[in-house]
Amino acid sequence: MKQYNNPTMENKWFAEWFDSKYYHILYQHRDYAEAQMFMDNLVAHLNVPQRATIWDLACGKGRHSIYLAKKGFDVTGTDLSVQSITAAREFEHKHLSFFQHDMRDGFRINYFDYVFNLFTSFGYFDNDKDDLRVLKNVAKSLKNSGIFVMDFLNIHHVAANLVPSETKILSDVKFHITRNIIDGYIVKTISFEAEGRQHQHQEKVRAFTLDELTDLFTQAGLSINKIFGDYQLNEFDQKQSPRLILTSCGVDELTR
Repeated sequence: MKQYNNPTMENKWFAEWFDSKYYHILYQHRDYAEAQMFMDNLVAHLNVPQRATIWDLACGKGRHSIYLAKKGFDVTGTDLSVQSITAAREFEHKHLSFFQHDMRDGFRINYFDYVFNLFTSFGYFDNDKDDLRVLKNVAKSLKNSGIFVMDFLNIHHVAANLVPSETKILSDVKFHITRNIIDGYIVKTISFEAEGRQHQHQEKVRAFTLDELTDLFTQAGLSINKIFGDYQLNEFDQKQSPRLILTSCGVDELTR
């Protein structure tokens, strides 16, 4: 396994849960068609040239990475989960590679034309300084003319449409899910019985607003130039848009 590990990383919820087989059972029905449509729209909007270098930051099992490589780009996917990277590496080839990596660690300085952080793969940490570290690493990894794209949730839409509780049965496992917004975090608690014992996991994502993300981007030396509200790249509307998709460029050389 090729790795870029952080040996001092705390045992946080994402380290255990993202590498659990039950995480992959719960989220087994990812919408690949929607993901591919988003990538088609995004690369067309950005006019991404053939053989451009793309970093898929927090790639999971590589559904976006694999599709981008098929479209003719040189793609590197990284994720913290050993299980996800092991699965993704089955698809590796000359123009597609995967590494286990903690996003708080630096990765390939001044190397990528584009960095994509997709499907709300940000805001996992208890300290905003760690989120800022991630963005500074992105800034350092981009070439001078590079572009960063973050696909985040729209907290205003989430708060207005929050489903407090639900039950899902997948692969004979009954998942009981509750959702709350607590102390600036969207908190999802997943409880279930499997293998003769009770399990409980919690997902926490920082409920960043557009203004808060803009401030973090500025501190990292990233300048936001486009804001979209969905995977069709329609204009962002604070009340109606399901997503908050940011594109940024203009890396501040002082951050390097």
